[in-house]
Amino acid sequence: MYITITPQKMGGNFSKSSADFVGYLEKENQGLEQHEMEHFFNQYGDEISAKEVVKEIDGNTAKLEKHEPRFYSITVSPSKYELRKLQNNSEDLKRYTRELMKDYVASFNREIKGRPVSIDDIKYYAKVEHQRTFKGTDFQVKENQPFATKILQLKTEIRNIQEGRAEGNIKRMKKEITKLESQAPHQQNGKRIVQGMAKDGNQSHIHIIVSRKDASNRFSLSPGSKYKASDVKLNGETVKRGFDRDKFFERAEKSFDKNFGYKRNFAETYKARKDFIKNPNLYFAALMKLPANEKALAFKMITKTGLPIVPSIPVSQTQIALRILKRLRRGAEVAIKSSSIGI
Repeated sequence: MYITITPQKMGGNFSKSSADFVGYLEKENQGLEQHEMEHFFNQYGDEISAKEVVKEIDGNTAKLEKHEPRFYSITVSPSKYELRKLQNNSEDLKRYTRELMKDYVASFNREIKGRPVSIDDIKYYAKVEHQRTFKGTDFQVKENQPFATKILQLKTEIRNIQEGRAEGNIKRMKKEITKLESQAPHQQNGKRIVQGMAKDGNQSHIHIIVSRKDASNRFSLSPGSKYKASDVKLNGETVKRGFDRDKFFERAEKSFDKNFGYKRNFAETYKARKDFIKNPNLYFAALMKLPANEKALAFKMITKTGLPIVPSIPVSQTQIALRILKRLRRGAEVAIKSSSIGI
């Protein structure tokens, strides 16, 4: 499970309205019949129109400063292992979203009218999507980039030769391009993975747009708060503030596991990913202590999906962790091969 929380893009040429973002989420519906479309939904309603979503989000921004985001985007991306537990991707993910948003409100260290924030205090709309494309930040695209650069250079040289600006052996260059295409480390259906290529397999995921203001348009509820949980004095009164992301991510995993009977492997837990960043030695020590079958599955997950790295991890630390992983994998080879899980 990989969850991101992103504030609305502000400033420059970005619109203050949610219309562009909502329009982007409608892209998969283009060219589909009505019964084939995925519609927006919230805690209590289905088949909500994009027009209504924009109206409700844009109309719920009282007293926000110009620099403050009007909404937050939450993206929930279950792994292929988690998706296998679903019977009906669309309906199951809708049901899960409604549980997830209960975990969301429970992670606020806020009170509204003297009580904790409840699901009825937030204004959100969600949509299930089934397609994904490779992004420039994906490790497959990054690791293929040196080959992409050389291929582009060769194609530029060929074009210069064809247009009379240079001389060279075009046939040889085309052979070199073919060779580089096949040598790129990450392939899909016999083709080099590039940015924008559609990903194979089950890619179902959830997009959620949640208003910065509560449903009454009076109180600000920001999951982007840097305060996890604290109390401050405001106008002589003690006021709670903050949003605990760790709590949210951990509860989100537990909700999924409970709802779908999913047995989560150590390698795919939020705690493991966090340990990998903050204390790689602790992460790998815990990994090596797993029972043989769980350890084998953990390494399989790491191999197939890349290391559990959050984008903010420093490059130098990543390189150190990679070297540690290679050493540990050699030491664990016997345990993996003896496992009943095929690698």
